[in-house]
Amino acid sequence: MDGQTLARIVAIVFVAVAVTATAVEMNRKEEPEVTEPKVIAPTALSPLREGLRRCQGLGEAALRDRECMRLWAEQRDRFLGLKTPPAATSSKPVAPRSLTAPTPGVQ
Repeated sequence: MDGQTLARIVAIVFVAVAVTATAVEMNRKEEPEVTEPKVIAPTALSPLREGLRRCQGLGEAALRDRECMRLWAEQRDRFLGLKTPPAATSSKPVAPRSLTAPTPGVQ
């Protein structure tokens, strides 16, 4: 047997093994891992969470509600890790600037 014939036989065996392994893998049924959902122990609900739920229920009207603006600012500060909220967000909500109104000090 010469080298060329041996190489062809090895190549055919390799392809046959690869096709067989692929067919077996495609037909194998994987069982999804069943994990227990993590249950958070019911603790005293925070006033912040309850207020945010109320604002969520208000929908678009929450944009005009002062309490919702305060709660959102507090939640944002907690998320960003700020220790004390800036004075501007704790006292009153800041209205967005109009694109058509001139900016003071800019010409």
